[in-house]
Amino acid sequence: MQNIINLVIFSGYWPIAGNFGLNTNLLETNLINLSVVLGLSVYFGKGVLNNLLSNRKQTILNTINDAEKRYNEATDKLNQARTRLERAKIKADEIRVNGFSQIEREKRELVDAADEDSKRLEDSKNATIRFEEQRAIEQVRQQVSRLALERALEASNKRLNNELHSRVIDYHIGPPRAMESTTN
Repeated sequence: MQNIINLVIFSGYWPIAGNFGLNTNLLETNLINLSVVLGLSVYFGKGVLNNLLSNRKQTILNTINDAEKRYNEATDKLNQARTRLERAKIKADEIRVNGFSQIEREKRELVDAADEDSKRLEDSKNATIRFEEQRAIEQVRQQVSRLALERALEASNKRLNNELHSRVIDYHIGPPRAMESTTN
């Protein structure tokens, strides 16, 4: 910048300022003022602009780093969730297989229990039938015995008359009298 000012001053375009006065040429004064303002702005604003740019750069880098950290965390969480999902699927398959095997086992146990109950009922039925048969046989025996006794009584009542009765008494009582007479 200094070289530009020296070039402009020594080139003869502008005479060396010896007098102080008012320049009414707007184009020249605006260019000079503009170049002075730009020069000062660049010289003094360079640090501020560098600070602003460096702060902006640091903010962008921090934002990118935070985004990368969040991306890595999200990726880790996604991988953990996938791992948990796979474990849950394996556990669900195990539960399903265990459920089916338990259902089959319980079904077999129920069938076996039903078979045992059926056998017990069959045994109980057979025992009841045998008991009823024995009871019926016993009732028939009692009825046959009663009928035989009744017939025997009827037959003996029909055959027994006074004469037969006397003979039976004599026959049974007679021998002890004979014995008495022989023993006396």
